[in-house]
Amino acid sequence: MSSSHLPTVDGTDRLCVSERAQYAPSRVLHLRQLPVDVSEQEVLALALPFGRVNKLVTLKAKNQAFLEMASEEAAVTMVNYYTSATPTIRNQPVFIQYSTHRELKTDNLTNQRAQEVLQAISTAPVHSGNMASGGEGRGLAPVQSPVLRIIVENLFYPVTLEVLQQIFSKFGSVLKIITFTRNNQFQALLQFSDAAHAQHAKAALDGQNIYNGCCTLRIDFSKLSALNVKYNNDKSRDFTRADLPTGELEPAAPFGVALAPYGAAAFPPTFHQHTGLSMTPVPASLVPPPRVSLQMAPPAVHSVLLVSNLNSESVSPHCLFILFGVYGDVQRVKILFNKKENALVQMSDATQAQLAMSHLNGQRLHGNVIRVTLSKHPVVQLPRGGAGQEEQALTRDFSGSALHRFKKPGSKNFNNIFPPSATLHLSNIPSSVSEEMLKDLFSSSGFTVKAFKFFQKDRKMALMQLASVEEAIEALIALHDHQLDHNQHLRVSFSKSTI
Repeated sequence: MSSSHLPTVDGTDRLCVSERAQYAPSRVLHLRQLPVDVSEQEVLALALPFGRVNKLVTLKAKNQAFLEMASEEAAVTMVNYYTSATPTIRNQPVFIQYSTHRELKTDNLTNQRAQEVLQAISTAPVHSGNMASGGEGRGLAPVQSPVLRIIVENLFYPVTLEVLQQIFSKFGSVLKIITFTRNNQFQALLQFSDAAHAQHAKAALDGQNIYNGCCTLRIDFSKLSALNVKYNNDKSRDFTRADLPTGELEPAAPFGVALAPYGAAAFPPTFHQHTGLSMTPVPASLVPPPRVSLQMAPPAVHSVLLVSNLNSESVSPHCLFILFGVYGDVQRVKILFNKKENALVQMSDATQAQLAMSHLNGQRLHGNVIRVTLSKHPVVQLPRGGAGQEEQALTRDFSGSALHRFKKPGSKNFNNIFPPSATLHLSNIPSSVSEEMLKDLFSSSGFTVKAFKFFQKDRKMALMQLASVEEAIEALIALHDHQLDHNQHLRVSFSKSTI
């Protein structure tokens, strides 16, 4: 398209949205179907989250406007976002497309008011507060840090670094991501190339669900102005530095990530592990208008896990059934006859396998740091008839067990899935059982009780804090389903709370 062919800024850039692709990206954008008497502030509110606006021309008689962004990248990001999430002013849809203009000339007096507003906004002091969700009077958010702090609540499906990159890169260039577990919650720090991209991602994604009904994003600006990533692995990634080493994947270390002012003390020894998701782009339809679930398809993989580095002297199929049963309904367990430090655990579906892997990989069991990965086996085979007695004892079928936590659709247990922690949640406690009796039960089994508290509103439940996460894992395996009276059995799970 030659420059001699360009029209003047008089509203003659009349394109339908489907024709947008035939025009090369430009930092000048054409807005159509604006409300009658739209204000300059309302038009600018659509653009400012994506970056600085150089010039604004409003054609109020035609209900149109032209914006010149400071960079083509900002314009492309804005068009890409609004292709999926139609912008509105006063609840009226606005259409945005690339203009055939490469720049705007505003040397006449017809748009003096627009330039004055633009000048006032660009020199105005920054006020605290977030951008409103849209419509009339939409607030102009301050330019803050390009680093976002992300908490994922109700973590029913694992969320990986790759999933976050797919979702957030819709709003701009993602430079770096660090994931970690803090206060028993999966969290991440994510750095955009520009603070405006971070601002718009926060405005659009805060409160959304990644998957239907779960994995809710809670997003704030970080106090950090930049991230210092030392290793490229499943916990941290610098997308600008392909040369970084992977680092040691020892779970007790925070992967060499310098995160002042948070400091290393903020990182407990449990880290969410990579779940084997392939890097596939998120279709545009998966990033809808704000406040609507992202509705991403849950990860699809096999439901069999390979557990390695087990303590072969202490492990048993029942022990693995109880521990992995915290994160799903275990169908079968096989400890390998010729390599007893390895076992196969078959969950009832791929989602539960992902969940168990993300929470248990790198945990300590019977003194050993265990590794949990996806197995290439689609199912765990039961021993053949000719197998010896020992081999048969190493394989158990739990498909008919009464101890499955998730067999009831909509069970409350789905909302109470947490990483292993030193604090255990006890439930199904009979009224005849006292605090001392419960403490004695745990201490006589070899566990150190640090604190205990009944729930105020429901004495059938209590929290018990033990000396360490490893001890809590052992206690859960030993005492879950322990008979407390003639017909009530203790239920034990991990808690997100502390006493």
